[in-house]
Amino acid sequence: MKSLIKTFTSLPTAGLLAVCLLSAAPARADEGSKIAFVSSERILREATPAKAAQSKIEAEFSKRDKDLQDQATRLKGMADKLDKDSAVISETERIKRQRELSDLDKDFQRKQREFREDLNQRRNEELAIVLERSTKAIKQIAEAEKYDMVFQEGGVYVSPRIDITDKVLKILNK
Repeated sequence: MKSLIKTFTSLPTAGLLAVCLLSAAPARADEGSKIAFVSSERILREATPAKAAQSKIEAEFSKRDKDLQDQATRLKGMADKLDKDSAVISETERIKRQRELSDLDKDFQRKQREFREDLNQRRNEELAIVLERSTKAIKQIAEAEKYDMVFQEGGVYVSPRIDITDKVLKILNK
């Protein structure tokens, strides 16, 4: 997971490095270098394995999400009832209900935080698998078509002429 985070945070750095390398080595480019680009965002949005991973995650977390939504609805109902009843109930009863509502809200916030953490962890795990497969596909294309360099994201401008994302998607969607 840390390597996935490093990959995403280092993408702009890789783009800057690529620009520096390209501008520092114009003689090499004249010798027929082949350079390509792949959009990781498109891979994660359009690739069949990425879509399958998203569906898998949604199925895995849908029950917990529904339970949280139901609990939020109950909490809101309890808060509304307390507001409505506060004029006619005793101070002791009002304090008791507020304390109970506060405890339930803390429990809800904890469950919601755990849900988000678990969801993010699973999403990162699944996306790491997709990115690993994507990297293999990129390497396969680069070797087969004799690319000298393939960049992922981070570029300021990328000509569609060098964008091989469609080829990577084709391999991943098989």
